[in-house]
Amino acid sequence: MTSDPTRHDATLLDAAVGAIPIRCVTEEGWQAVEAGLPPFQRSFAAATGFRPKAGRVALLPGEDGVLGLVLLGLGEVKEGHRDRFLAGKLPGALPAGDYRFEPCDALDAGEAALAWLLGSYRFDRYRKPGDPSPRLVAPDGVDAAAVGRIARAVTAGRDLINTPANDLGPAEVEAATRTLGERFGAAVAVTAGEDLAKEFPLVHAVGAASPRAPRLIDLTWGAQDAPRVTLVGKGVVFDTGGLDIKPASNMLLMKKDMGGAAAALAAAEMIMGAGLPVRLRLIVPSVENAIAGDAFRPGDVIRSRAGLTVEIGNTDAEGRLILADALALADAEEPDLILDFATLTGAARVALGPDLPAFFTEDEGLAGAVAEAALRVNDPVWRLPLHPPYASQLDSKVADLNNAPGGCFAGAITAALFLRRFVRRTRAHVHFDLYGWNPSTKPGRPEGGEVQTARLAYALVAERYRRKL
Repeated sequence: MTSDPTRHDATLLDAAVGAIPIRCVTEEGWQAVEAGLPPFQRSFAAATGFRPKAGRVALLPGEDGVLGLVLLGLGEVKEGHRDRFLAGKLPGALPAGDYRFEPCDALDAGEAALAWLLGSYRFDRYRKPGDPSPRLVAPDGVDAAAVGRIARAVTAGRDLINTPANDLGPAEVEAATRTLGERFGAAVAVTAGEDLAKEFPLVHAVGAASPRAPRLIDLTWGAQDAPRVTLVGKGVVFDTGGLDIKPASNMLLMKKDMGGAAAALAAAEMIMGAGLPVRLRLIVPSVENAIAGDAFRPGDVIRSRAGLTVEIGNTDAEGRLILADALALADAEEPDLILDFATLTGAARVALGPDLPAFFTEDEGLAGAVAEAALRVNDPVWRLPLHPPYASQLDSKVADLNNAPGGCFAGAITAALFLRRFVRRTRAHVHFDLYGWNPSTKPGRPEGGEVQTARLAYALVAERYRRKL
């Protein structure tokens, strides 16, 4: 779970002689900015038709003819909103060189610096490296080390999601976790083989058909007497759907079905990197949902780690199965907080779209804290209800519950209600149902894998345990 900061420029410069200034311009402020430009720059901006629309960039020459000033349009606030990561467009719009932001009341310097680093991301493992990326001088008052830590964790998580399944199986997820653990002095234990079948039967059943053995990865870090925080991430490295096989079009992005594990790993890296005063536990059940003679079947009944029997209504609802065993393990310790992350349901995407993960919790105070942290760090989520009457849809005639009830309604809610059955002791539990992918490039959010809710989780833990970010 480490990344090469030089490859993605996930660092800020302390200083740079001759760094090119970037001036942010709003619609309402453009007239004054334009009037203050030297005549030749004003003429150049006019000739190129620059207007300060959101995300527009103008490269203005200096007196010597080389690049002397960058204008970044911030547009106007529409319906109370302006994209807070607009600065993330600049790395893809500027030539190589060193740059610095001029002070700007309309732009938060820390967010702008983070957006720049996140927008510098490239996944070039399978391609020749591109041209050098532009570099940014840390704005005054910004903790460059903290911003860099967050950006590097996001980079590492994105790399995991973007890596195709032929190069990222359960063993590679384990290796990434061990590398992360070694970096911070954490302990990592792995359960596999016959022990997995005995201790985590649902995880074993889902991964049994793959030649790449399933496993449960368990990392612990921090002082024994510190508040216990447990992160659980769904690590399905590829999901065929199993015997309830997906159509080809639905398999195209299934390398991202371990996006929950990537988000949990990224959040763990941020927490450990900041030295937050918690006892951190990271649990990742990692499997490939494949098809073979020993694949689990619709109609099978499997006894979970928690003792509840589960009838398999659909083998393509495998994520909740592996999470059930992992959450039972997490809950047995009764930690102060459990956060689980999963690319779990298409229903959440239909309801909220790809940019807005759903979250579920019964703890009203915790729900408010999640919403506040999401807003504060620009990592948006939306709460959906754990509507108790829908729990009856999980009923089975032959087992304690069914993993995939029939019908087309409330799929994200029933999945969350299924998971709730395996967290009985810990009230402070949040389930994130995320997409893990940017369908198109936006400022600071390149097309491809995304560790949604990782920055939110870090901010939540930092605030909850009173350590300034």
